[in-house]
Amino acid sequence: MDAVPRGETTETHSATLTFAVDLVYKVKKPLDLGFLDFRTREARLAACEDEVALNRRLAPDVYLGVADLRDGEGRLVDHAVVMRRLPERRRLSTLVRRGQPLDEALRAVARRLAAFHAACATSPQIEAAGSLDTLAGLWREGVEGVAPFRDGILDGQVIDEIDQLSGRYLAGRAPLLAERIRTGRVRDGHGDLQADDIFCLPDGPRILDCIEFDQRLRVGDVLGDVAFLAMDLERLGAREEAERFVGWYREFSGETHPPSLEHLYIAYRAFVRAKVTCVRSGQGDGDAADLARRLAALTLDHLRRGRVRLVLVGGLPGTGKSTLAGQLAEAEDGWALLRSDVVRKELAGLPVDAPAPAELNPGMNAGIYAPAATEAVYAELLRRAGHALAHGENVLLDASWSSAAARAAAARLATAAAVDLVELRCVTAPEVAAARIARRAAGGRDASDATAAVHAAMAARADPWPTATVIHTTAPPTESAAMARRRLR
Repeated sequence: MDAVPRGETTETHSATLTFAVDLVYKVKKPLDLGFLDFRTREARLAACEDEVALNRRLAPDVYLGVADLRDGEGRLVDHAVVMRRLPERRRLSTLVRRGQPLDEALRAVARRLAAFHAACATSPQIEAAGSLDTLAGLWREGVEGVAPFRDGILDGQVIDEIDQLSGRYLAGRAPLLAERIRTGRVRDGHGDLQADDIFCLPDGPRILDCIEFDQRLRVGDVLGDVAFLAMDLERLGAREEAERFVGWYREFSGETHPPSLEHLYIAYRAFVRAKVTCVRSGQGDGDAADLARRLAALTLDHLRRGRVRLVLVGGLPGTGKSTLAGQLAEAEDGWALLRSDVVRKELAGLPVDAPAPAELNPGMNAGIYAPAATEAVYAELLRRAGHALAHGENVLLDASWSSAAARAAAARLATAAAVDLVELRCVTAPEVAAARIARRAAGGRDASDATAAVHAAMAARADPWPTATVIHTTAPPTESAAMARRRLR
């Protein structure tokens, strides 16, 4: 064709789109942005052909082909991707902005993505995109990419915290990333799932505009694709819908992951968009600087929410530590709860819902409560906790933690696993603790064997715990839990 037909045009950071009646023509800009280089016609042709081939995976009836563009003398000068024009009113971002119901549309998108990812290519080379080294490199590249905009568009302290938190998460999660690779979760996916590029039609969604210029930004964990759209929905003010969308994807795909990994990928996708948006600001987009700052704030918010934590919930018998730990585990998503009383019974081969027989519990420092047995219980608690932390789970450890040596071992684990250590010490009046112990013993269905005498003996020998936040459990349980949750934040 001689030229792109006349019509309404719009600009992206790398292309010009012309809307002509029922077709759209997309012409790549002849520029070098560092992360893409379209300066030559040959490079633009290759990008157009890749764009059509890759996007036909999700929208085969939209991407019609590549047209050659010629000058007045018939010489080949450029190329355009030719697409079928879709109705603006069915664009997902339009539905969000107009406050339309989204659940049906997002369920359809989640179902389509689950089927798409199941069919996406994978290989040892593609799997490498999900490795620790690759992800660390991408985060490092992102930090370096926004460096020119530091303390101009973006706050330097925000960039520094993003760098620190992303690096810390990755440093301790190598087993989780390896498991994602082993279970086939790393694929050649879409890479740029924005609500602007999804059209919710009566016969199913059309998902457009995957990344064609850099395979590294397209291949990766399938959760990265899902997280991109979740991030974009949140940016548009549909945070609850974003959370439901991720849940539906998990349902349709059979995919499981710790919430912390979801936060990491949402943060990463927001950071990539922040970098691109900074570039757009440099190209003269007057609204881009504010959007870039909001995307950087969203990045930091999810990295903070995705911090992996090891929480010691301690205190003497009857002080309410097990009640508090249980409430925290129920209220927080993605928390593993390990209780020393249960682990002790498991190691001894005893039922966890009944008192130990007298011959195994003759008194303090004997039987299954002998010092060596107690050391084994704490070692097993920390072993299990280490496995969960490495797989991105937050861990609550319910035990007395009256020994400074045991707490020091927990601190060493937190350092090795690159997680936050939070220490909570439950306290209450002795008479309240005694009443609780008596009620628990009368029930006869709890793992604890503690008595009022044990409480008194442990109180006399407990090491000081100055680093713990004291939680007064004489207050109603909801108040104690609220106080503890504030500390977890």
